Amino acid sequence: MPRLIQAPTRIEAAGNLPKRIDEYIGRVNSADSGLSIARMQSPPGWIEPGQRPEFDEYTVVLTGELHLDLEDGTTLVVPAGQAVHTAAGEWIRYRTPGGAEYLAVCLPAFSPALVHRDNA
Repeated sequence: MPRLIQAPTRIEAAGNLPKRIDEYIGRVNSADSGLSIARMQSPPGWIEPGQRPEFDEYTVVLTGELHLDLEDGTTLVVPAGQAVHTAAGEWIRYRTPGGAEYLAVCLPAFSPALVHRDNA
């Protein structure tokens, strides 16, 4: 039988500025550990500590641009209407110089214990 998820749960975000994370599916809101789906609303100038997560992340940018700093020193810019996949074990740092709204899907579900953020 289908299970209706009536509303997301607001999750506290890491980073230098407040960012809205609304988890629809995942460990917190729906008790799903295999997958998480969250809507992110990130302000201009937001930057998150670098991380090397144990999960794959699929990100669809809805508005603005998401910048991904990579381990080799390059930056991948993902504008609205495009998506990006980062594989488990890759070092990455997310930031939104001009602000962005995006959907993040993590397999398995996001967990603070699995993200392995750099010391900030």
